[in-house]
Amino acid sequence: MGEVESEMSDLQSYAQTVIDNVEKVIVGKRAAIELVLVALLCEGHVLVEDVPGVGKTMLARAVAASLGGHFGRMQCTPDLLPNDVTGVSVYNQHNAQFEFRPGPIFVNILLVDEINRATPRTQSALLEAMQEQQVTADGVTRPLPRPFLVLATQNPIEYEGTFPLPEAQLDRFLIRLSLGYPSPADERQILLNLRGEHPITGLGQVVDGMRLLEFQSQMGKVHIDETLQEYIVRLVNATREHPDLALGGSPRASLALFKTSQVLAALRGRDHVLPEDIRYLAPYTLPHRLILRPESELRGRTAKSILEDLLKNVALDLGAAV
Repeated sequence: MGEVESEMSDLQSYAQTVIDNVEKVIVGKRAAIELVLVALLCEGHVLVEDVPGVGKTMLARAVAASLGGHFGRMQCTPDLLPNDVTGVSVYNQHNAQFEFRPGPIFVNILLVDEINRATPRTQSALLEAMQEQQVTADGVTRPLPRPFLVLATQNPIEYEGTFPLPEAQLDRFLIRLSLGYPSPADERQILLNLRGEHPITGLGQVVDGMRLLEFQSQMGKVHIDETLQEYIVRLVNATREHPDLALGGSPRASLALFKTSQVLAALRGRDHVLPEDIRYLAPYTLPHRLILRPESELRGRTAKSILEDLLKNVALDLGAAV
């Protein structure tokens, strides 16, 4: 086994340990847990669009507990201010100086609940943190802890009193996913698990969370063939030329698909990317970056259905690297 393969095998074992632990709380959602780890290893962020009560908060708490990281929760409301996110300087009368009190964002995993209920001004306070892993308050730039992940939620049904996320903010989310309702068998298991104490209260650390930083630096070693790089570019470019889309994927969309496919391959113990990795991740990394034309939306078209068509029609050109 080569050096890179050995490193990927170590990561696979590390990830399986985390996923198995989180599944003690989040039943039947292994794929969603894996996608959160993909985002962590890409130093990206996750938007979860789902109805209340399906386990979004527990997912974030369980991942943080498994890694031994600090968890924070921020409930978004229209009166939430940017300083409530980043922190504020308070005057200390004893030493006659201002002291900075960090906001909830200074954690490893931050759950931003119902992000679309915060005003655009407060939403924008998250932008620098999500993109640069730092915050600027009172003219001073402060780095955030690492690893750092924002897991934001929004209800896809209830829109009263909300502020829709602008395209620039949506583009900051590496992955958008939905947990969905559990199957009847999984729901029965959830009922059994909750007969007594909630499993989250006894969930402990199972890995060294700081090893994630080591694994993050290794992701660039995962080989992605030129034919697959070309496939990613052609797939994203096809969204820009699609007649039903007013806005296609940006170069950031191509980079998201590129990086996540490397990480997914590594999580599955490989040192190279397969076409299946790209096709699997495209529905999680691309649709939220696409904007439909109004007339297409009226005809019932969705970004998801358009991407499904493109995945069928944009062929992998095996001769691209020849």
